Order: sequence, then structure tokens, then C-alpha cells
Amino acid sequence: MHKVYDSAAAALDGVLKDGMTIAAGGFGLCGIPELLIAAIHEAGTRNLTIASNNCGVDGFGLGILLDSKQIKKMISSYVGENAEFMRQYLSGELELEFNPQGTLAERMRAGGAGIPGFYTRTGVGTVIADGKEVKSFDGEDYILERGLVADLAIVKGWKADTSGNVVFRKTARNFNVPAATCGRVCVVEVEEIVPVGSLDPDAIHLPGIYVHRLIQGQHEKRIEQRTVRKG
Repeated sequence: MHKVYDSAAAALDGVLKDGMTIAAGGFGLCGIPELLIAAIHEAGTRNLTIASNNCGVDGFGLGILLDSKQIKKMISSYVGENAEFMRQYLSGELELEFNPQGTLAERMRAGGAGIPGFYTRTGVGTVIADGKEVKSFDGEDYILERGLVADLAIVKGWKADTSGNVVFRKTARNFNVPAATCGRVCVVEVEEIVPVGSLDPDAIHLPGIYVHRLIQGQHEKRIEQRTVRKG
């Protein structure tokens, strides 16, 4: 199967549709699929539900889709660093489903593994548990969370071979692996594409069986909070 495409727009051609659910990798601005996000913005796809740890920052990352009002609902853990996110949520323009970080990661992983639901203690006794089934195990209450399956997963990797096997660089691995596995279609952008057989099999983080389309490109790699030592 041919997986390598010339551009983000080409890789998303025939995949995007209004009202779809997208799982996006990344944490803050680390390991975000910025080229694919920009292509979605250019395509003008609307009424999106996006599952991602956060929503980028104002004017960058997923934040550009917020600015253009292409996102209808966010499934997220963190809304800080993005004033537009908070403004749209507080004004009722944006739906928000809060998930604890570990729960969101496990919802993605479970969806990718074909697990429809799982029980967790995280959120018991809080608003997170409202409307969810509660079950007791060994004298402790747990709430039922559903596995998450997205129409599309967009992911940022470091290096991949032409078969779609992907290696991530350090903390950029974050949410990218579980996001990739839970997408019915998974599109990955990387900094370098190498021939099959070039990667150490023991170093592969995401097997090519999960990856449907692949692009190579240059990335901006912004620093979300630049902190330097004084003096």
C-alpha cells in the first residue's frame, strides 16, 4: 500500500468531512501535527469534535482552528495558555468535555485496542462522574469510561519508514501513540522518511499497521513557555 503523500493537503484529501471527530496528538506545543492542522484550516472543514490534551495556544496549533470557528467541541484535559479557548467556552460558543489526562489517554488507547469501556477511580465523587455508571471493586468505587474511536487521527512523529513505522523523539511521544491507534484513519507527519529496513525494529514506537498516510515536512517547533536562567 502506498502511504507517502506529497503534502498535508494531499494526505487529507477524501478524508475530511464536516462534523467529524479528530484525535490529535501532542502536549502543549510539543509533538503537535502542525502541518496537518494547517491543512485542515485551509480545507475549511467545520463543526469538528477534537480530542486532544489541550487546544494549542492563541494563533498556533489547534488554536488556529478555534480562531476560525471550525471546532464545535473539544474533549480535553487542559484549557490554559489559550485565551480564545476560554473565551469561547465561557460564552457558550464551544462545547467542552473535560477528561483527566490519564483518563483521556486511556480512552484513546482503549479505543485503539477495541476495548469499549473501562473502570477507573479517577473522578469518583466529582462532576466527572455525573451520569456515569459506578461500580464497586474490592470495596472501592470506580466509574465507567468509554473507549474513544475517532474518524481521523493526526499525529506528529520524528522519523518513519515508507511502510509507516514511526519513531518519536523524546517527550514528543506523549499523546501521539494513543491518538494514532484510535483513529479509523491515521495520518502522520514526520521530519524524515527513510527506506524500509532503515529503522531498528526495537526502536519503533508506532507500528505501520496503524498508519494509513504519511507526509514529510519542516516544522516550526515553537516553545510554549520560554524560561531562561537569569545572569
